[in-house]
Amino acid sequence: MHALRQEVAKAVVGQHAAVSGLVVALLCRRHVLLEGVPGVAKTLLVRALARSLALESKRVQFTPDLMPGDITGSLVYDAHSAEFSFRPGPVFTNLLIADEINRTPPKTQASLLEAMEERQVSVDGVARALPEPFVVVATQNPVEYEGTYPLPEAQLDRFQLKLSVAVPERDDEVAVLARHAAGFDPGDLDAAGVRPVAGPADLDAARAAVERVTVRPEVLGYVVDVCRATRSAPAVSLGVSPRGATALLAASRAWAWLSGRDYVTPDDVKALAPPALRHRLRLRPEAELDGVTADGVLDGVLAAVPVPR
Repeated sequence: MHALRQEVAKAVVGQHAAVSGLVVALLCRRHVLLEGVPGVAKTLLVRALARSLALESKRVQFTPDLMPGDITGSLVYDAHSAEFSFRPGPVFTNLLIADEINRTPPKTQASLLEAMEERQVSVDGVARALPEPFVVVATQNPVEYEGTYPLPEAQLDRFQLKLSVAVPERDDEVAVLARHAAGFDPGDLDAAGVRPVAGPADLDAARAAVERVTVRPEVLGYVVDVCRATRSAPAVSLGVSPRGATALLAASRAWAWLSGRDYVTPDDVKALAPPALRHRLRLRPEAELDGVTADGVLDGVLAAVPVPR
């Protein structure tokens, strides 16, 4: 993990929490929603991570006129053979960067659902398997909603983690400007010196190790209690579903392994609860008007639910 962070840091200053979250998602073979204002290096972060892990990555800029076939692929007529052949879309990759996913209509957003959940694409009745690993990293702007199509709960639930990419601290921002003054080009990772420090085989071995991480019954009960408590929180109209509980458990096991342990502690659950659950809560309108946030609700839940000894 330290070597991976060092490699990504050659292109992106700071953002260690986001790197850790992305690695957790890769270990769990699940998807990530990255939220941050424009210009905080969300796309560059994912590209640098893909290069560091020797994974193929593709980027799709989601726009109002984007069609489902532009993502999944479509049948194209070949005049020479007088037959239709399948032309794969950008979804056939290891890391798909879905940039500004909330700027495309629901029909196109929904075209990702089968790919994200089933890891395959069906075109003309034929199912085509996606590469392994396959992870979608979608980005969205948290402050500019004009002309956007908010993701429905059913699609938000497909993302294991929602990570916030914050504006860097002053010292980090000075370091960013110093790099650009020295000639840094965000589009040229080779010139930045980003090199693979691991590969798909290493990810497979790491996933196998994560699956061997044990969870005591008391900790399983703690995960369930945390998720159930969100359903009865006064400010919440829709709490965390059982799918959210499984996502939190999987993320906690991956975090325990990255921390050098073969067992999950309640602290692992507490650390991963905000990114794993914040996007699964629907707040009541009156609570939002009062300034209540999903993270604030989760802080109260974690403080109230008894921690197993």
